[in-house]
Amino acid sequence: MQVEHILQGKGRAVHTVRRIAKISEAIALLNQHHIGAVVVVTAGGEVAGILSERDIVRKMGDDPTAFLNTPVEKVMTAKVITCTRDDAITTVMERMTAHRIRHMPIVEPDGVTLCGIVSIGDVVKKKIEETEQEASALREYITH
Repeated sequence: MQVEHILQGKGRAVHTVRRIAKISEAIALLNQHHIGAVVVVTAGGEVAGILSERDIVRKMGDDPTAFLNTPVEKVMTAKVITCTRDDAITTVMERMTAHRIRHMPIVEPDGVTLCGIVSIGDVVKKKIEETEQEASALREYITH
């Protein structure tokens, strides 16, 4: 099963911020949409980084109030691990585990055009559904 199957169920909406946005703006977006990460994009809409709750907490430092005015580009993870719609869910799960990440932007085959995002929760949910379908098919096969 491919990432496209996840997108069909959850949609392609991705919340993004620009590199020059303040951390306070990114935090407001995370809270407003109840999400754990936003994709940082260039003026042209290409993936420039990702900013997660974990990034924010790790870099908040001694002065949280001043930190809120910090540009996103100073806190974001610039080396973004991405996938495409055609990647297998198992492959995405392995990459997320290997890199210890919880969110993965989905890009077009060009490697830069954003077309979605998946969380580890999305991936695990789809994997469980797939396993349940396989078990059901096996039970059906055995009983007939």
